[in-house]
Parts: sequence; structure tokens; C-alpha cells
Amino acid sequence: MHKFYQFIAVLALAVLLGGRAQADTFTLHTLDGAAISGEMVSSDDKGFVLKQADGTYGDHVPWGKLTQADLKDLRQNAKLKDFVEPFIEITQADKMKRSEVPILNEVAHLPRPTERSLIGAIFGTGIGLFMVFIVYAGNIYAGYEVSLFRGKSPALVCGISAVAPVIGPIIFLSMAPKLEDHKVADWGPSADAVAAAEAAAAALSAEMNAGNESAEPAEAAPVKAALPPTKVFARGQTTFNRRFFETNLAKYAALVRPEELRGMVLTVKSARGTYEALRISQIGQSDVQLQVQQGSAFHDVTVPYPEIQEIQVKHQDA
Repeated sequence: MHKFYQFIAVLALAVLLGGRAQADTFTLHTLDGAAISGEMVSSDDKGFVLKQADGTYGDHVPWGKLTQADLKDLRQNAKLKDFVEPFIEITQADKMKRSEVPILNEVAHLPRPTERSLIGAIFGTGIGLFMVFIVYAGNIYAGYEVSLFRGKSPALVCGISAVAPVIGPIIFLSMAPKLEDHKVADWGPSADAVAAAEAAAAALSAEMNAGNESAEPAEAAPVKAALPPTKVFARGQTTFNRRFFETNLAKYAALVRPEELRGMVLTVKSARGTYEALRISQIGQSDVQLQVQQGSAFHDVTVPYPEIQEIQVKHQDA
């Protein structure tokens, strides 16, 4: 029993000496340049206490007074790591490293197309060729519209537009229209009508003079009424649309034609042919319907505005 007590005493002394041998001794530096050293006997989240070499205890030192280098060294100690970690300044590199998002799987990127010139890029892709085809077809259609507007041959204008894109339609559109081919007649009396009236007046005067010698004056020869002149509306000088028909030819759309228009007809020349219309059945937004006679029957013909080349307003006996 006595030996057991001796063993316990020796074991307690060894533990005490071992604990003292394992006590940590530090040499630290404060922010004001002072150096402190000693054995750390107490530490918490606010600071620490060192035991001096002479056996006395120093003041409680806050962690914030130590330099960053010492704080980083103390962080290597597992017992002090949680205390000093909040006082260590984080550098910009550490912030970027902490905020970096790890990429688990690399995303496969599409290969970038090879660099080529503009012309090569247009003709080297399907969508580029399609756009070129659309522009080329629109160029030919523009030539067709220009031919209708200027009264030119559609085959000629479209052919030149196909050979010289863009330039061809511009050239024909810039041409001045031939006014001598599309003169608009005057509504006044013609020279023939004036001459006929003068001849009739002279004949009547001669008859009246001869009547002085005869018992009964001879009747004057009937004067044939002059026909109204023909009026011509030609593309190039006139824009054929709904407003044109409603402004200039609205009387021809009435069910009962006015007296001054009796015997008048409309001769419409278009890309589809020439029509002699008795009246206008309907004026639409993009076309006009004409009532034409075929034999003893009447039927309506639809003529789009862009296809009209010329309209003549004349008497049916002219």
C-alpha cells in the first residue's frame, strides 16, 4: 500500500513537470514596436497574459496590438487559431480566392468561325446566299415596277436590271418621260370643229341673202354637232390609284350617267390588254373594276393600278 502511494506521487510529479515542459514561450511584437516575451499562461478571445522570465505576470495584452506577422504565426497554433483569426487582415488576393467559384465541369464552347472578308463571309454561308438572292429578286421586281411607271417594256427593263443590279432601275427611273407620246387633249373646241362652224355660218348667210330675191327662203343646212375631244391620261404624267379615279373619273362610276357624258367611253390600256369600258363598276384600294361589253353581254374586268399604262376618255363615235 505504501508503494502504491509512492507510484501515484511520482506520476503526478511527472505530469506536472511534463505540463510545464510543454508550456509555450513566445516572443511577440506590438504595433508600437515593443517586444514582449514569456510563457503564455492565459488566453481568450480578447487577449492573452504572459509569464515573465522572473516569474512575474505581465499585463493583459489584446490581440489587436500584435503585428500581422505575429498573428499569422500564432494562427499556426491550434489552441490560439480561433482567437487570432478575427484580427488577421484579409488581402485582396485572399478575398478573390475565397470568393472564387469552383468549376466542377468544363463547358464545351463552340469553335469560333475563321476570319474572312465581307464578300467571303456573305457567299460562304447559306443565310448569306439567301439574302443575296432576296436582294437580287427585289432588284428585278423594282425594274418591273419602274417599267410600268415609265411606260417602258417590262422585258427590257427587267433584263437590264438583271445584268446591272440597282443601277438599271435607277437609270430608267431617272429618264424623262416622252411628253409628245402622251399629250393631253384640250377640252375646248378643235380646229376642225371651228372650221365647220364657220363654213356653216357662211352658208347660212348666203342663203339669207339669196332669200331677198325669192319668195320663200331656203332652209339652212343642218350643222353637224362636233364631238368632244379625246382626253388622255398617261403613266408618267399621272399616278393611277384610288384617289385618281375618285377625283377625275367618279362620274363614270354612277349608275345613272349625267347627260354631258352620254356616249363617252373609257379606253384602258394595261399590261394585260386594252379594254373599252362603258362605266366603272367599283373603285378599290389596289385595283379598279371596269364594265365592258362582249357581244350582247356585259361583264366586269379587274385591272390592278400598277398595270395601267394609259386611259383615254373619248366619244364612242370618235
